[in-house]
Amino acid sequence: MPPPAKPPPPHKLELTTNSLRNTTMSVKNDAIHYEIVTRFWHPHVTKINKADLENLVVTTVAEIERIPGMEPRVRFGGDKGEWVLATDFVQLDEDRAGGTFTGNANVKYRWQTRKGHLQLVKADDEDQIPVAEYHPHRRHFFVFRMSKHAFFEIKPIPEIIEALERLITSYLLVERRRRQSQMRIKLEKARSSEA
Repeated sequence: MPPPAKPPPPHKLELTTNSLRNTTMSVKNDAIHYEIVTRFWHPHVTKINKADLENLVVTTVAEIERIPGMEPRVRFGGDKGEWVLATDFVQLDEDRAGGTFTGNANVKYRWQTRKGHLQLVKADDEDQIPVAEYHPHRRHFFVFRMSKHAFFEIKPIPEIIEALERLITSYLLVERRRRQSQMRIKLEKARSSEA
């Protein structure tokens, strides 16, 4: 009797840079390839492009618009999609970094922080088993070039793979808020030490 089949390994979606405005997310063989880009002639619009490298086709799947003084907006489906307020797409947590959004199959997902790293879990999962987990980059001696790029470890569940555009867009919104809150805390500490 043959041994039971092993579960498929998780997808490792690697980020090329630490930027939230200009980076690439892809697996090793480029079967899944997303480009996050903010052009200098459109500095307030970040586009998420999906690249099909076999057919040499690049498609805009989502956009995030951040105009100073206004609330960020999100649009899926390229130019044909409707703009939606980012707060309607991702319900951000008030007290900590994280938020809830709805995937393609009306499944609710929650970004949460565990040990300082973001994890994506199903909102109704009592065991809080992550379906996607962010692993930050590492540097040589904590200063020099990256020794290991940041990556997402994504479970090969079909509903997650189908909702990848929404996962990436929600990650960009949640991570931007997390980084801004960290910067705000550093500025408050610097002001209090000067006083």
